[in-house]
Amino acid sequence: MRNLAVVLLLLGSSVLQATAQDAKPKVEFYGQLMTSAGTNGTLQNPSWFDVVRPTMLPAFEDQFGPGSNTFFSVRPTRFGMRVSLPTDAGEIKTLFEFDLLGTGPDVGQTTFRIRHAYAELGHFGAGQNWSAFTDIDGFPNSIEYFGPSGMALMRNVQLRWMPIQGASRLTFALERPGATGDGGTYADRVELQDVAPRFPVPDLAAEYRRATKWGYIEVAGILRYIKWDDLGTDALDLSGDATGWGINVSSNIKLGSANTAHVQVTFGEGIENHMNDAPADIGIEPNPGGGATVPVRGVPLPLLGVTAFLDHTWSPKFTSSIGYSMVDIDNSESQTPAAFKKGQYALGNLLYIPTPGVTAGMELQWGDRENFSDGFSSSTIRAQFSFRYAYAKVF
Repeated sequence: MRNLAVVLLLLGSSVLQATAQDAKPKVEFYGQLMTSAGTNGTLQNPSWFDVVRPTMLPAFEDQFGPGSNTFFSVRPTRFGMRVSLPTDAGEIKTLFEFDLLGTGPDVGQTTFRIRHAYAELGHFGAGQNWSAFTDIDGFPNSIEYFGPSGMALMRNVQLRWMPIQGASRLTFALERPGATGDGGTYADRVELQDVAPRFPVPDLAAEYRRATKWGYIEVAGILRYIKWDDLGTDALDLSGDATGWGINVSSNIKLGSANTAHVQVTFGEGIENHMNDAPADIGIEPNPGGGATVPVRGVPLPLLGVTAFLDHTWSPKFTSSIGYSMVDIDNSESQTPAAFKKGQYALGNLLYIPTPGVTAGMELQWGDRENFSDGFSSSTIRAQFSFRYAYAKVF
């Protein structure tokens, strides 16, 4: 038996080596060149002039100025590279991709932004890729680049295990933690300037997708632990912690040969930074039982996100997409009256594909922001024209 095991081991090793020697590496370059132009009916934060973000609409009258403006942009231009490399241990697959939509210190600029930097071998992967809590297949066939505000949509640095792969799949991931805090009416208190966030453990995310003849259904979940420490030397102690959690249920449904419905419902609390367009994960409320030492406490903010779109193919050269998305925040008691409460997003388009890889089209977009308690809301209607050339080449 021992000799048989050795022979089988040697044979298996030989097969792996032969497979690695016979297979060839593959490199795919892909991307899109995209130019957009349009009009903003209401001025939103100028750093986000070429996308629709309800959180960036005015929180009070004429916050960013009156009237409308015209914009031109190439920031959705994108470039990526996929590499498949055969090895004795299996095939290594890598993904590297960037676009020109500046964020962080480069917000508002046309500059390089890393979208994906990821590699996987067999059932394991590491790097920056779509969070396991995100279903990117729910994104509609639109030309507005930022996307529906009510979608769970985040790229994150992670370590993942994929015990089931293919059309149906199961994924577990440890992801980079992170959260934001909204100081609300207490934002100007000196004591809160000494409070620093801390994330002792990674976020835990998981997804399961069941493929069917009519599309798929997917259920994803996330669990996270958030702490904040009071580093000040005064008598107040504003330290605290919270547990965030979320459930994301999504589906693509084929309605005949010409229609695909994208539907998604997301709910939870303390997971706002996993949503495509939502503000703080943590709010603040009075703490009557804390006395003079702990007058306030932080709480995770509950949310509900809904997305529903229909993609329709009129002919090989014409397509349309129409739909609606919403995110609603259950604000804490002491957030400011102008804090973000609800964002709505909708669009409809007609796209023309004269030849494979080339798309031109018009899109009408709507975004709406509702404040927490001061009764103010703002909205925008935008008309956008875009030309896109998408390409891919395998070597």
